[in-house]
Amino acid sequence: MRIVKFETWWVKREQCFFDEKRQGRSKMPWDIVVIKITTDNGIEGIATALAARSGVVTEGYLQDNIAPILIGRDPYEREAIWQELWNIDRHLCFFPVYLTGPVDVALWDIAAKAAGLPLYKYLGAYRNQLPVYASGLFHDTIEEYVKEALYYKSKGIRAYKAHPPGPMRRDMEVHQALRDAVGDDYILLSDPVAEYSLDEAIKIARQLERLDYLWLEEPFRDFELYKYKELCRAVDIPIAATETTRGCHWGVAQSIAQNAADIVRADVSWKNGITGTLKIAHLAEAFGLRCEIHTTTMNYMDLVNLHVSCAIRNCEYFEYFVPESNFQLPMKGKLPIDEQGMITVPEKPGVGGELDWELIERQCASYRKLEG
Repeated sequence: MRIVKFETWWVKREQCFFDEKRQGRSKMPWDIVVIKITTDNGIEGIATALAARSGVVTEGYLQDNIAPILIGRDPYEREAIWQELWNIDRHLCFFPVYLTGPVDVALWDIAAKAAGLPLYKYLGAYRNQLPVYASGLFHDTIEEYVKEALYYKSKGIRAYKAHPPGPMRRDMEVHQALRDAVGDDYILLSDPVAEYSLDEAIKIARQLERLDYLWLEEPFRDFELYKYKELCRAVDIPIAATETTRGCHWGVAQSIAQNAADIVRADVSWKNGITGTLKIAHLAEAFGLRCEIHTTTMNYMDLVNLHVSCAIRNCEYFEYFVPESNFQLPMKGKLPIDEQGMITVPEKPGVGGELDWELIERQCASYRKLEG
């Protein structure tokens, strides 16, 4: 089996889900690039790549730098391809962090389909479902956070993660209001995506301990290892970090070595695909840490996250980015979440998700392919 075609569709959305503070002055339309890798026996590997800032950049990297590496290769050479992408990244390519992961996903999709197995079983099944937590966006008012948490609680979702808007005092008000609204027995988490000072983060963490939150996530930029180390030392609530750490498992290893995270984060988009995410999860397991898988902000790729999460032991939850309709494009149907707040992995060969190809063609800004 060898790869004979590499196709990309830049799918326009022209919609942003962040406020001006996080979007900045540059446009953030949250577009998607669909990737299809085809083999000489007709098996197709499918993935989607984030193109939130520029579809031109994402598609250009894929077609100009990555496609030539793949054409003519055996798709089972995943590790060799994965390592080669790191090599050219260092030698003046410098891929966006979300770029190479989807290519790796498409190769795993091919292999699982060739084996006639759902991806999680091809990886090595540990289970077939996980509890989900609803993970909301940033909101302007405390009432919006409370309303969102109560809505998903009413739908059977047993946990909610807030992204409080800042500054610190406002975030503390959000935390208290949520606990008051949902009750003492409901699971809450906080992910401020913050730039707190160390003393602010300690105050936040101690409040969350009193309110019995499950974890505090990303109170600083992920490269601020000294602050993470001191925070982890000072408080009892688990601190989740490494979501945006560069360098895949090599980067995460630095946080672990510095005792700068209690929970590490990874996903198949930002952490170099299934190959990279498994390396991180197994590294964390060796140190007795959880690897909680982070949303890719794309439903199709979050299905891939689910397969990986069901093939490892040290992940306890599935991050369900809400409202789901914002992140569904270009997948058909919704994520398989039941009324008890559990998500069950698809049993079809490969990823098991279906893309809406009519929508892709209708909203396609650019189509490119390389054959050989």
